[in-house]
Amino acid sequence: MMRHLILPVLILIGVLVILLSLYRSQDLKRAYEKEILMALQSISSTENILTQDDIKHLPDAVQKYLIYTGALGKEKVKNMRVVMEGEFKTDPKRGWSRIKTYQYNFFEQPTRIYFLKMRMFGLPVIGLHSYSNATASMLIKLGGLVTVADGKGQEMNQGETVTVFNDMCLLAPASLIDDRIKWEVINEHTVKAHFNNNGYVISAELYFNDRGQLINFVSEDRFYSPTGKTYQKARWSTPVTEYKEIKGMKLPAYGEAIWHFPEGDYRYAKLNIEEIEYNVPELR
Repeated sequence: MMRHLILPVLILIGVLVILLSLYRSQDLKRAYEKEILMALQSISSTENILTQDDIKHLPDAVQKYLIYTGALGKEKVKNMRVVMEGEFKTDPKRGWSRIKTYQYNFFEQPTRIYFLKMRMFGLPVIGLHSYSNATASMLIKLGGLVTVADGKGQEMNQGETVTVFNDMCLLAPASLIDDRIKWEVINEHTVKAHFNNNGYVISAELYFNDRGQLINFVSEDRFYSPTGKTYQKARWSTPVTEYKEIKGMKLPAYGEAIWHFPEGDYRYAKLNIEEIEYNVPELR
């Protein structure tokens, strides 16, 4: 009698293991959604229009950029939701993999919640980057189960402060009126910005063309960390070669991310904006 029961029990155990694994593989997605819901609770309800008076303290090149993008006359930005797709390199010696990313940024209390999906070794890879209260973490899992990168600490906090400021510059130009930013004019087309969030002060040089487009963002304050175990400080840039109109705003349609190492450049991301919206009231 017992022998007849063994096979059904083993099958049941196998099914339960599979179901549990499927459930656990979505842990990062659930964490992403939970963090967004918590951050949405802190958005203020006031609605203000961005005016010329709001930007008069900015360097001329930055003012021209905000005017070019169409930020003036629209609501000031409290948060944004962005979906991107493109290609990603996990290592300088590996080929490109398709990637899709989803993120929410909040600007009153700088927060960035970033979820990615791609494939590695033919298997799905998902990741969650979180930044809140100037504290950052990175968790990447193969199949949503096996950890391949887990980063946190001072270097990660500083590096992700650069990433947050990069998002402000390229994806939410209206947020550049933030008084946590101090500006330094280098020349007609170049400014240096110093962004201070909860004691983490990072700097970046912003390069503009004659049309008023932001064409590159370069910082020395970010750290390369493929697994979260080691950190290498290196120059990081995000050149932009194309703009397009998205919901009444002129924004980067395509951009890249590059690490500049002594031995050569490592171009690791090529991304296109698929969706972007501002002042989003709910999880979508």
